[in-house]
Amino acid sequence: MDSADILVLQASYTNPVHAEAIGVVLNHYAEDPMGGGHPIDPELLQQLPAELAKRPHAFSVLAFVGGEPAGLVNCFEGFSTFACKPLVNVHDVSVVTKFRGLGLSQKMLRKVEDIARQRGCCKITLEVLEGNAVAQNSYAKFGFAPGMFDPSHGRMLFWIKDLQA
Repeated sequence: MDSADILVLQASYTNPVHAEAIGVVLNHYAEDPMGGGHPIDPELLQQLPAELAKRPHAFSVLAFVGGEPAGLVNCFEGFSTFACKPLVNVHDVSVVTKFRGLGLSQKMLRKVEDIARQRGCCKITLEVLEGNAVAQNSYAKFGFAPGMFDPSHGRMLFWIKDLQA
């Protein structure tokens, strides 16, 4: 694949091409075992770009290969109380199966880092499943490392309380 065929950009939630691409790639991720293995309701996918647009601290990075939606990173700005600066939390990272191996995750994460630096952020955070070695390798290659906490206290756990039940 010629790198000229790869386009990585910050999505515009009001651009219909970008809005559709967000839904296509996010649903691809949701259907993957690492994303839960179930499709997202098409109505929710249609509403998602407008809902993201309502959140001034949200941004998304898209990758297109030959004009086709190929990758997505959804991010939300948070705040580090210890550093008294903003941070970016990477919420979703997905590369469509047929486009894996092209370095898209690295290119998208580079764009996320550029945006985070422009916003004056002190760090980028993300969560990754312990069993997702491919994603862990990609993140490590980009410079991410497990949190710097005293290992004698155990591993960091991600807990959820579902409010939709």
